[in-house]
Amino acid sequence: MRRVGIVAALIVSLGVGFAAAPASARTRTKSQCSKATKKSHHGKCPASTPTTTTTTAGGHFDSCSVVTQPEASSAIGTSVTTGVLGNATVEGGLACVFYGPSAPTPATPNVAQPDSVRVVVVKGSDATSWYNDYKSKVPAQPVSGYGDQAFYDGAASLSVLKGDSYLRIAVSPAGAAPSLSAEKQLASAVLAKL
Repeated sequence: MRRVGIVAALIVSLGVGFAAAPASARTRTKSQCSKATKKSHHGKCPASTPTTTTTTAGGHFDSCSVVTQPEASSAIGTSVTTGVLGNATVEGGLACVFYGPSAPTPATPNVAQPDSVRVVVVKGSDATSWYNDYKSKVPAQPVSGYGDQAFYDGAASLSVLKGDSYLRIAVSPAGAAPSLSAEKQLASAVLAKL
């Protein structure tokens, strides 16, 4: 129990922006790692591979459906794994994470890690609420030219509201600060699909 408290305090102090999903919205995961999965993850097994069995009536939007491996690779400037869908909610959605060759092991889509690209999409009537909630918690810096409104959180991610879709992107190259220009590049590609 103490370990959980320490991890939770670390996540809060880093401003990662995770919100616990209600029991009815959790995705079950099962530990599995085939040779093909290990090969696609640069010789590493992810901590868990989601089975995407969502138990909500409406379900969560599959954030991996709007970003491709080549788009993520172009944004971070190196090869990346295929997208891994997490099971912890990030501002109301599930993160799709692509890992570069220097990502720490074990790779887990539920915790922000260096050398990764994270994409979260929330669709529907709650998108605006989640967008505004996150915006109220960070030193939001307005960004023009993306969706209906957008902001940079001042540390790690670009958030965009477009209609009933909330997009949040974090591009964290290995050994470097998060890249707002790369996040903008990827946002342009993803917004065209929303």
